[in-house]
Amino acid sequence: MATASTDDFFPDTRNPEGTIVINEKCLLRTQSAHRVVVVCGLVLAHYDLADTMSEAYAMVSLVEQGWADQQEVARAFHCSVRTVRRQQRRFEDGGMAALGLGRGFPQGRSRQPPSRTQWIHRLKSQGHSNREIARRLGVNERAIRKSLRRMGWKEPRQPPGLLPLEEVSPAGAKPARSVAAGQSSPVSTSAESAYLKPSAFSTAAPVAVSADTDPSDRRADRLLARLGLLQDAPPVFGSGQNLPRAGVLLAVPALVLTGVFACAQKVYDPLGPAFYGLRTSLLTLLLMALWRIKRPEGLKEHSPQTLGRVLGLDRAPEVKTLRRKLTQLAAAGQAASFGRALAQERVAQRGDAVGFLYVDGHVRVYHGQHRLPKAHVARMRLSMPATSDYWVNDQAGDPLFVVTAEANAGLVKILPGLLQEVRRWVGPRRVTFVFDRGGYSPKVFQAILAAGFDLLTYRKGRYPRIPQRCFRKHTTRQEGCRITYVLADQEVRLLHGKLRLRQITRLMDNGHQTPILTSRRDVGAALLAYRMFARWRQENFFKYLREEYALDALADHAVAPDDPTREVPNPAWAAADTQLRQAQAELDRYQAEYGLEALVNSERDRATMRGFKIAHGKLGQKIWNTFQRLTALQAKRDKIPRRVPVQSLHAEPVVKLAPERKHLTNLLKMVAYQAESDLFRAVSPHYRRAHDEGRTLVQSALASAADLDVTPEELRVTLAPLSSPHRTRAIAALCQELNQTNTVFPGTSLCLRYAIRAAS
Repeated sequence: MATASTDDFFPDTRNPEGTIVINEKCLLRTQSAHRVVVVCGLVLAHYDLADTMSEAYAMVSLVEQGWADQQEVARAFHCSVRTVRRQQRRFEDGGMAALGLGRGFPQGRSRQPPSRTQWIHRLKSQGHSNREIARRLGVNERAIRKSLRRMGWKEPRQPPGLLPLEEVSPAGAKPARSVAAGQSSPVSTSAESAYLKPSAFSTAAPVAVSADTDPSDRRADRLLARLGLLQDAPPVFGSGQNLPRAGVLLAVPALVLTGVFACAQKVYDPLGPAFYGLRTSLLTLLLMALWRIKRPEGLKEHSPQTLGRVLGLDRAPEVKTLRRKLTQLAAAGQAASFGRALAQERVAQRGDAVGFLYVDGHVRVYHGQHRLPKAHVARMRLSMPATSDYWVNDQAGDPLFVVTAEANAGLVKILPGLLQEVRRWVGPRRVTFVFDRGGYSPKVFQAILAAGFDLLTYRKGRYPRIPQRCFRKHTTRQEGCRITYVLADQEVRLLHGKLRLRQITRLMDNGHQTPILTSRRDVGAALLAYRMFARWRQENFFKYLREEYALDALADHAVAPDDPTREVPNPAWAAADTQLRQAQAELDRYQAEYGLEALVNSERDRATMRGFKIAHGKLGQKIWNTFQRLTALQAKRDKIPRRVPVQSLHAEPVVKLAPERKHLTNLLKMVAYQAESDLFRAVSPHYRRAHDEGRTLVQSALASAADLDVTPEELRVTLAPLSSPHRTRAIAALCQELNQTNTVFPGTSLCLRYAIRAAS
């Protein structure tokens, strides 16, 4: 029997030492201090063992080119599949340079980018606390303390008797800090038309220069933003034909006229190193409103590249980016200061339109799962969970200001707080508040008069009818129309004679009388009646914004803690009161029945009262039992408090909808509506049916396609013709008026020039 031989029959086919088989196509050979990756007999990579970047690139190449999968590569290179995936992501994000990064964060290097470190130093120099700086930058307070320690920060010693640095800055220098809540931004009080000096981003202001030359490729600017060297991408426009929705650029002069960009720069800090900065984010949200893209989610239905060309970007911000910017702005908590600055700017431009201010509330119904206070929804005739916003509009119906009421407080509670706020905008002007019966309260009237304002409202409650002989015809001419009312003018006294007001009563054709109360005695009765009945402009404004701008849409699903000590009606008292009223009704019914029996009682059958009581003893006993029960229920109700803290009624925490983000979106929709109104007023003299179709005409022009032609000094926008020649001619006249404003597109030095192609 032959013994088995230990020799190899095929010695030449054995793999050399240091060879690792990846799969049937790929080998990994290691010799001395070098390693070679072989694919199908060809060398794919050759590197030194100490070169971790080349090894990572070899791993990525094998997977990306399809020679091996992640598990095979991980097994051959003695690492995990997660490591292979991490190397792939690094290569996609940063190329070869990213593959050379070691594990963890580099030792001794600050986790904050240089621009962020400079920003921390700047905020700290302005006196902000570590917690406030951390909140603004979205990091932990510990990270701020470490950064300050690494920078060697020391608290500056200020000599006694000196003002803070920002208060003694030289004239013309821009203060670095933002406008705090409760402070007013300095705005021009000149009544000069802002069209003559339209833009806060004019050529006189410094304009950033883009690092890109191709409008469709903004990789250089995006890289600068990633490195923390860019606060906001400057617009770079490219010429194009028939760009969809580019007609919205027609609204840019009107948007700049509102001062929204200048006010935002005063109130808000920059959004950090970003490609989509403060100006770009605000402009996107404003143009979205004019495009009737009512929510950020609506951007999913449009091409980012197409919308980006209108903004001067390669891509418009998408849903997640825009929501993140809104969240960042809301976190600053400056929506109230922003709204105040916008109102001051509007009053400075249109001071002649604030002689009469309309105040009314709008109820936003809530259908979510959180428990919110209820409010009466007039258009639905129901009480539903909701949030109440109170708007202040000028006498033309355009909005000036909006405030969210706490726990759906009524107009009677809101009006006193608005007095001081409005005085900040209007200065010493004489202003008349116009509101409906929801604000009727003689005590509130006294507060309005004491604050130096006038009032105009409907009279509420019972009032004596006026004889028909006291009415006279009064005529006024408003907005080119002759208006006639049948009115009676007289003086009335309220609060037992302490408050004297003027009452103007209108007689309708059907005999109905509508009394109006006012403190204005220097204005004709017909004009005051016209201003009172023009309050429906504000109702039409609410309806228009609800349908066209999605005013009632939820901007945020987040909630904020509410005041747990806020008193609300006690349900136990209401239940006891219901039982008491039912017992009272039952007693009234028994007494009425007893009285009827006494009325029809025949003396021949029961000549005495004693006989009557005996005959109706059961009914009398019911009356006595019901009276005793009524007395007990009344004593029980009197022991129950009528109002209790809201927290005592619910086990879960008391919350309200987070107001900041919704307040901010309301302000931006307000600005978009103001711009649309300015365009409507500008086109009205050139369009015969402007009263009926003016806003539709403006909407059509903003939604139309347009050609863009870019020169070194101008951005020329040529709109496509509209549906009919007379509409095209009206927009052509509007383009000529806008060209006279010499508006500069925000963030650039390009002057806007408008035209419209003639209808073929």
